[in-house]
Amino acid sequence: MEPNQNDIMVSIFCITYNHSKFIAKALDGFLMQQCNFKTEIIIGDDCSTDGTDKIIDDYVARYPGRITRLKAPKNIGATQNVIRVALETKGKYVATCDGDDYWTDPYKLQKQVDFLENNPDYVMCCHYTREINFDDTEVFYMDFNPVPLKYSFSDLIINKQVETCTATILYRNIEPIKNLYKNEWFLKCHACDKFLKLYCTWITGKKIYVLPEVMSCYRRHPGGIWSPVSYVPLKKMQLSDFNIIAKIFTYTGLQKIKLLHFYLKRYFLFEVKHKTFGNAFQTIKTIVN
Repeated sequence: MEPNQNDIMVSIFCITYNHSKFIAKALDGFLMQQCNFKTEIIIGDDCSTDGTDKIIDDYVARYPGRITRLKAPKNIGATQNVIRVALETKGKYVATCDGDDYWTDPYKLQKQVDFLENNPDYVMCCHYTREINFDDTEVFYMDFNPVPLKYSFSDLIINKQVETCTATILYRNIEPIKNLYKNEWFLKCHACDKFLKLYCTWITGKKIYVLPEVMSCYRRHPGGIWSPVSYVPLKKMQLSDFNIIAKIFTYTGLQKIKLLHFYLKRYFLFEVKHKTFGNAFQTIKTIVN
């Protein structure tokens, strides 16, 4: 059945900051999508100082009614930028992509929507991606033999989430999921996309499906959120996120065992070395209680 033309099927959700070298390619990827449904493009520009805003405004003028740019009175940071864009989305589904990444397949959204429309047991649909350098001249990673992948909440808590990066995500924009962005603890999160995947699967009991196709590019560059972070600060950010995960979600007995094993393997020695044994003990206590 053809959707009502007044209804938005997919909200394309993009955050950007000082991506003047990249944002046009991201927007072109959004605009080239060939779909049998209506989309909206929402860009959250976090007070860029390099001319990113001017490029977006040019696209807004060239494609009237297609793109909305959200402005902020001051730089608010990546997480608050994510929140304000997410709460503006009106579509039945939301597709995410940061301003320095881009889509490569004009049928990407159609394929993902078709899958979720026909598979109610899944809350999110992702796909494979290619990792490239800042000017598209080098490929760091690409799986040349992609296969379908499936993830549950139990997989995600121990970081099984390959091929689900931000530029690949399409999720059901239902109220229980939208409530994620209204939680105070979300403001403390570093890996917003990881919490989105966890929350979606936890609150609905549904799974994530990864289509076996490469349909986007993830760009590694010094201006990215994660690329320039050195080992110790990065590990501390990951550990901070892990502690939030341990506190906010509920777990079965088996899931607690898996989470504890993951913590001991990935973070325990680091936490003892860089904090105190007391902090490590408290983390373990939080998991098992």
